[in-house]
Amino acid sequence: MKTLKTIILGLVAVMTFGAANAKTNHNAEKLTADYALTSYVNALTLGQNSAVGDVLDNDFKYTMLRGKSMVTWNKDQMLESLKTSADIKQDCKSTVTISESTTDITVAKVTLEYPNFTRTNYVTVAATADGWKITSVYSTFKS
Repeated sequence: MKTLKTIILGLVAVMTFGAANAKTNHNAEKLTADYALTSYVNALTLGQNSAVGDVLDNDFKYTMLRGKSMVTWNKDQMLESLKTSADIKQDCKSTVTISESTTDITVAKVTLEYPNFTRTNYVTVAATADGWKITSVYSTFKS
């Protein structure tokens, strides 16, 4: 009986550590710069907003030049804005170009070409304690 209890406890421990390890490995995929950029582009172009909240840093800053004034949003304001285009596929072609990439930071140029204008986002992704997060986006528009 004592042997049976030991075997059962051993199996429970192996399953617990195995499940924890599997979850960690799965989350590691989501903590990359590529995942953060893909999630951001999918939110903008396809309205797939489910992952974007996870990849925006808590101190996220979005800046857009509108005419001659600068508009700045924080993470909550950006997520609220993205809700208005949830599940709406944009009529644009997207291109992501990595401008700079180190072990700590990646700067990418995300170009969205619409029929009548082009939107360019300069996206900074940083390695944080919680994985790679988008810390800032600067957006411009050109006719």
